[in-house]
Amino acid sequence: MHIPDGFIPIAQCLIYYIIAIIFMAISLKWMREKLDEKYVILMAILAAGIFAIMSFNLPVPFGSSGHLLGAALIAIIFCSPYAAILVLALVLIIQALLFGDGGITVLGANILNMGVVGGFVGYYGFIGLKDKIGKYFAIGISSWAACFLAAIVAAIEMAIAGTFPLGLGLFYMGGYHAMIGIIEAIITVLIIKGIESVRPDLLSFNRGSD
Repeated sequence: MHIPDGFIPIAQCLIYYIIAIIFMAISLKWMREKLDEKYVILMAILAAGIFAIMSFNLPVPFGSSGHLLGAALIAIIFCSPYAAILVLALVLIIQALLFGDGGITVLGANILNMGVVGGFVGYYGFIGLKDKIGKYFAIGISSWAACFLAAIVAAIEMAIAGTFPLGLGLFYMGGYHAMIGIIEAIITVLIIKGIESVRPDLLSFNRGSD
């Protein structure tokens, strides 16, 4: 769901940049207050993994691209949407500057869609559902929703920009990521279950939310 340069007018891009910068500033403050060296290392390892899975893109008609996200994974492991914002922002900046994946002018929009929307949906979906349907079902549903809704927001942004009709954008971006989200949900559950089986202390929800 990387939006490339030229899909959104500069004035609209500036609005998304401002929003993204605000959330990144809050996220950096969260990191300074909440993370010690052990968890910074874990975050760096997960960021490398997310960089890898986000590098496999499927072209989406009337959209941008389809791929796994990883925002819910980070948000749930660290019990904070701000962790997801930090990791996704870092990955997106590197991809845009070094690999031309996504654009520079639309970087704020991409951080907003994937980091902010993905992180908040993933985390609060998990928190809202885990006591109702069980931890792992909540992880699966919230990670699916994070991937799907991030794509929907990207489609809405590009429709506002006049890049393509809203209906077609929602159909293709939503349809592709509804399917991709199933893979996202399975991978997220497997990774978190794997971490819990060997190092449950690394999962913030096992220690209580920070």
